[in-house]
Amino acid sequence: MLELWADGAAKSALVEFAARAVDSVAPEERVAVFDNDGTLWCEKPAYIQLDFLVRRIAEQVARDPALATEQPYTAAASGDLGWFGDAVTKHYDGDDSDLKLLAKAVLSANATITTEEHAARVNAFFADAKHPTLGRPYTACGYAPMIELLRYLESFGFTNYIVSGGGRDFMRPVTTSMYGVPPERVIGSSVGLIFQNGELLTTAQPEFLNDGPVKPVRIWARVGRRPIFAAGNSNGDIEMLQYTAAGSGPSLALLVHHDDAEREFAYDAGAESALQHVEKAGWTRASMRDDWKTVFSD
Repeated sequence: MLELWADGAAKSALVEFAARAVDSVAPEERVAVFDNDGTLWCEKPAYIQLDFLVRRIAEQVARDPALATEQPYTAAASGDLGWFGDAVTKHYDGDDSDLKLLAKAVLSANATITTEEHAARVNAFFADAKHPTLGRPYTACGYAPMIELLRYLESFGFTNYIVSGGGRDFMRPVTTSMYGVPPERVIGSSVGLIFQNGELLTTAQPEFLNDGPVKPVRIWARVGRRPIFAAGNSNGDIEMLQYTAAGSGPSLALLVHHDDAEREFAYDAGAESALQHVEKAGWTRASMRDDWKTVFSD
């Protein structure tokens, strides 16, 4: 029973919540939603998907060197992952100037291929790529205590969903093997698709940026139920946690706090507002340093 969680307030809150849910919530209403980046797997020094996209953008620069005169192609050609991470941090601070440049390049990076071809590119990336500082395969960068929590909630009849700002079709090829969450229960950002000659093809047109207030909208659109459990780690998860906590029955909003510089990373950037909500809203804070006996599974 949550053996990877240290005894403390966070573990007690999880155990007590699961017991309340079994006593008073019908099984079909036991819906749990989890953010992915920084909640289920590592997001520093840059998002895992950014590494995938930077490699693809760098391939485009190699074919057309003239692209390297502008961002984000300049950063991709030089391997400057910091620029990409800063663009996302600036977004959470209200400045989308770099994010717009990034979005334009990202949307065109894997356009006009079949969904199967896209999945093959993702699988090829995960087969070889490793975390730049931890030295672990990205598929081994899932947080063991959170994966244990997924199984724990399932044992109480919960249905788990991943609700992430990351790309839906980037996550789907690995969520079953990493988390035991099948692709039909992955809600993420997406590009538009078109049907042509018996195939679904990607486009360079955005469909959804699944972040902030969009998350509750997409949860309802896909699930048709209000979650009673939600886990996140950043400002982009605030509305999802609020939506969950505002239900009439038992609920739990969990915020993962990255405060373990020794075993992972310590940072509050991009989570400042979310951390302030913990006390004000009565959410549960999970300290990586104090509440997790381990971070990654060996």
